[in-house]
Amino acid sequence: MIRHRPFGSGHPYSVDTDQRHPVDPVAGETLNLGVRSSAGVARVDLELVRDGGAPAVLPLAPVTRRDRGQVVDGGHLASAQARLARASGGWNAELDDLRVGETLRYRFVAPDERTRWFETTVSGWTDGAPGLHQVGAPRVVEGSARSLGDGSRVHRIRFAIPLAPGERVAGFGERYDALNHRGTELDSVVFEQYKSQGAERKTYLPMPFAHVVGGSGWGFHVRTSRRVWFDVGARDENLLWIEAETDAAGDLEIAFYDGSPREVLAAFLAEVGHAEELPSWVFRLWASGNEWNTQAEVMRQMDAHRDHDIPVGSVVIEAWSDESTFTTWRDAKSEIVDGAQPKRLADFEFPEDGAWPDPKGMTDELHRRDIRLHLWQIPLLKMRPHPAGQLKADAEAAIRDGVLIQEPAPDGSLRPYRNRGWWFPLGLMPDLTDERAATWWTEKRRYLVEEIGVDGFKTDGGEHAWGRELVYRDGRFGDEKNNTFPVHYAKAYGDLLRRNGKAPVTFSRAGFSGSQAHGAFWAGDENSTWEAFRWSLFAGLNAASSGIVYWGWDLAGFSGDIPTAELYLRSTAAAAFVPIMQYHSEFNHHRTPSRDRTPWNIAELTGDDQVIPVFRRFAKVREKLVPYLESEARRAIEAREPLMRPLYFDLPDDEAVWAHPLQWMLGDAILVAPLVEEGAETASVFLPAGEWVDAFTGMHIDGGRVIERVTPIDELPVYVRAADWPSLAEVFAS
Repeated sequence: MIRHRPFGSGHPYSVDTDQRHPVDPVAGETLNLGVRSSAGVARVDLELVRDGGAPAVLPLAPVTRRDRGQVVDGGHLASAQARLARASGGWNAELDDLRVGETLRYRFVAPDERTRWFETTVSGWTDGAPGLHQVGAPRVVEGSARSLGDGSRVHRIRFAIPLAPGERVAGFGERYDALNHRGTELDSVVFEQYKSQGAERKTYLPMPFAHVVGGSGWGFHVRTSRRVWFDVGARDENLLWIEAETDAAGDLEIAFYDGSPREVLAAFLAEVGHAEELPSWVFRLWASGNEWNTQAEVMRQMDAHRDHDIPVGSVVIEAWSDESTFTTWRDAKSEIVDGAQPKRLADFEFPEDGAWPDPKGMTDELHRRDIRLHLWQIPLLKMRPHPAGQLKADAEAAIRDGVLIQEPAPDGSLRPYRNRGWWFPLGLMPDLTDERAATWWTEKRRYLVEEIGVDGFKTDGGEHAWGRELVYRDGRFGDEKNNTFPVHYAKAYGDLLRRNGKAPVTFSRAGFSGSQAHGAFWAGDENSTWEAFRWSLFAGLNAASSGIVYWGWDLAGFSGDIPTAELYLRSTAAAAFVPIMQYHSEFNHHRTPSRDRTPWNIAELTGDDQVIPVFRRFAKVREKLVPYLESEARRAIEAREPLMRPLYFDLPDDEAVWAHPLQWMLGDAILVAPLVEEGAETASVFLPAGEWVDAFTGMHIDGGRVIERVTPIDELPVYVRAADWPSLAEVFAS
């Protein structure tokens, strides 16, 4: 077996051994042509034709995945890829003398086998970018723009924008490493970075939008869903370089906005959409654990909340389904029907000794306790192991009805796209960017909302569309559409909820420009470490800077060893003052001790008797804060500003803001300054000018300065504007 895929898997941050790299050859750069063979192949040759000349045969050098520097992100690696790598060899050719506009036609030849012919044209950089359009006051440095093209089409353009001394650059969607991105490099591609997002500088929720803060103030939005790269003063501190993929004509539009951070964000949201107000109950505590996989366990955990006097407003059940269709409760029995036919509740039998003997009764009981129910989703049809039963019928119907994303087959025809990522590999992916396909998909979940009474969905895993060659139902390709998939994913489930009289409450990890209008978000998967705690707060502040209103994170992390009591409680304190307060824990294969992040489990495993009473205190403060959060969310949405607001929105020219980046305003009245370092008992807090009240002591303090605040484990540096204190004092009363 020999195999060559010109575009590779579509992984945005690593190169496969069997691909062309770069995919679009560039004059002056080395072109690598890779092929993978089965273990018994002793020789592979490259047959190459350049510009219609005579074929040349070049022997290839054997390589391995390690030799090519493959990167395994966040500890994930597809088992299928790992097996293939162990069982096969890689072969590589390097071409260095490429000329702009020349055509390369090539194939690979091994004993008794050869690939089909592949063709590509060499591109080169030229001065000028006639397709670059500036909207607003122009800022592109004259003479900096260049185009990468092959004579018939343009692939990318590159240009520079000046940065003045003292200007900071914030935003770019959800970013985990800093609030000010000046001096760094990043890009805008939706990607599942499983843990260590801050170190890897990759994100589930990018946006090609930023504030430039300081001086007169301005911002920009690269109006594209294609990939964009940013050098934010990394190579030249005085220049912001932008390189972006374009359409074939080389057209690209960048909008410049002048004004304050509020004005810049409002202008951006006027283009991409703004948040819709969600019901007040989303501000109550959310609780979940990946091992809550039976009705009895869910109710046991809700009983524990009641018994410990810890208020809870939502429960998210991740492990509820058959893990095949993601529409059927595990252990439920029903007849196999045509996969396009939505089932009703009456079609299912729920065994009394099964995992979920009465989902409807459970939901009704949760509602009697004033707890909302959310179910986990994944936008794939699971195809490994080989599908059977209702899943097989669903897959056959999805193919027949043409609701799937497609990809080119080796013979040039189109076939259903098979997920190339490490999570649910080879799964089929519905085109939720298409209205008909989205309705086809979500109607199969209608009974969950309409009859059982589910209140929302955790719309997980929106990052599975890999590859620029994918074909969507509207005929557009992955390079333009992949980043938009998670936006439409959340919208599709929000529309399902609306159709059944519910608020469009979705809880998503992935997103892009336009996600602001669709539900709530959390910061993704992280370990229980202090470093991850800080990364998560940066993520929330950058997401807020980009117009995300409803945001939270898995307080104290969800993966790995449980957090220390100190980390858990400092994180709980901070989470009580972000828009979504929630805890969650990763699957632990039901091993003991449990790794649930419930306060009672953390208390038991750490032996710290402060955990439950301190968690209870912050949960009760949060409960009393709900009316304020509801009111301030409404005001923030109307004003097109964040609810969790970085201080630079109010004080863009104050150096103290950037010296204290992990502080924020929660609405207009409350300032929050969490402790984010292990062992810290004193917080350095910047208080803006004015009179403030320490929310946990009632002490009045004059602002306009930095103060040191000794902070016991059951308190948090939270300050209320003195004028608002009378209306909020009761929130913090013991």
